[in-house]
Amino acid sequence: QVQLVESGGGLVQAGGSLRLSCAASARTFSSYVMGWFGQAPGKEREFVAAIASSAWSGSRSSYADSVKGRFTISRDNAKNTVYLQMNSLKPEDTAVYYCAAAISRGSSLFLTPREYDYWGQGTQVTVSS
Repeated sequence: QVQLVESGGGLVQAGGSLRLSCAASARTFSSYVMGWFGQAPGKEREFVAAIASSAWSGSRSSYADSVKGRFTISRDNAKNTVYLQMNSLKPEDTAVYYCAAAISRGSSLFLTPREYDYWGQGTQVTVSS
């Protein structure tokens, strides 16, 4: 069982920045694909970013088109933590952001919620205009 705890959410003005953190309890954290998803009120949970297992060189990453160039996902395996650096925030980025972990299956990145095995409780990000 893997436990994930997000932090770093809050209220920020449009154009501002936030860094979300997700601490994992997994003993083999580096072997997990890690992802971030956002869920706005009344909407489905949507893919934001994912980063591959460190077993695959380069730790490939993938982003939703809406956040490319503004958000960066990274991982620190020594700290069992994955980050989401959010820059140039927009009101439409407002959502609860969830961290997720998936058992790695090769070099694949996972872009849909159903592909992930473990979830955090979420952290609220609110961007005011």
